Amino acid sequence: MSLNPECPLDGIRVIGLEQYMARPYCTMLIVDAGAKVIKIEQPKYGAPRRLMPPFVEKDGVKKAAGYMGYNRNKKSLALDLSKPEGQVIFKDLAKTADVVVENLHPDAMSKIRLTYDQLKDSNPKLIWALISGFGQLEDYRGHYADRPAFDIVAEAMSSIMNLVGFAEKPRPRQFLAWRTTIPAW
Repeated sequence: MSLNPECPLDGIRVIGLEQYMARPYCTMLIVDAGAKVIKIEQPKYGAPRRLMPPFVEKDGVKKAAGYMGYNRNKKSLALDLSKPEGQVIFKDLAKTADVVVENLHPDAMSKIRLTYDQLKDSNPKLIWALISGFGQLEDYRGHYADRPAFDIVAEAMSSIMNLVGFAEKPRPRQFLAWRTTIPAW
């Protein structure tokens, strides 16, 4: 770890198994603090946010602005974790990582046997940072633990969605999906 106050996480290596906003925002903050982040993406399409507007265009190439903002200064690796070759590469990366951050669909990593419990022996110092909408850790699983969650789900379930807008019009979504980024802090 660095003694440089401007880059306190210099020397920390993070693997990001992340999609949409919560974990990409978290690792954006981590990379801003000096860590090296390797974002694992699906082959062919990459992260889902690569396909979401708004887009910016430069030299005839369109890119998703939200994706670029949340993933700035990260390395990206296309890796098919459902295939044995991809799993071997991921295990090798995990051996040298300090942290794995993950916010995939509940039990996605269990199905392919790439969980903290299955990797901790090859890297005892590994930290596994997991975020989910309804809890996945054994003592913290909520009633909906097996369901994915997005900010709009939190808006609806908490009734925040009902507090904005006008009675005669459909309820608008809240600004900037703030509930999705709060867990990153």
